[in-house]
Amino acid sequence: MRRSYSPTPLETWISRFYKQLGITTPDELDEYRIARSLNIHLFYKEIPSMSYEIGRFKSITIDKRLPPKVQREHFYHELCHILRHAGRQIMMPAAFRELQEWDAKNFTRYAALPLHMITKYDYTQPDIIQVLSEQFRVTTKLCEERIKKIIEKTRTALFT
Repeated sequence: MRRSYSPTPLETWISRFYKQLGITTPDELDEYRIARSLNIHLFYKEIPSMSYEIGRFKSITIDKRLPPKVQREHFYHELCHILRHAGRQIMMPAAFRELQEWDAKNFTRYAALPLHMITKYDYTQPDIIQVLSEQFRVTTKLCEERIKKIIEKTRTALFT
């Protein structure tokens, strides 16, 4: 990664969080490990993915009918809701709900492909998207979005 890339505060926070848990390689990214460290109950059921928090009880349920890579992305999405959001979406104004969903999508990209892990890769490698997808166990679409944003941000930094 070029030196002109400046991480967002959220990227930095996620990398710091993982490092505190001793998670430094893609193989160590594990939904159960992350959930356990935050006292979140993690379930896989044949229902739509969701997170739930009431008092000190927190849970994430992932739709087990989905492909494994999509399940993993749903986990990060729901994790964001628990870590960063408050309130029940069904009862909030549409604009606020949309903002939370935008934030969860952004969080998912960073949590699935944390900065401290992806800086070790060569983004010019012809099959980099497939390599990242396999090693981080997320969809190629998510990998494409993440790398595209990094490249765009790096190019923008070069011209400012």
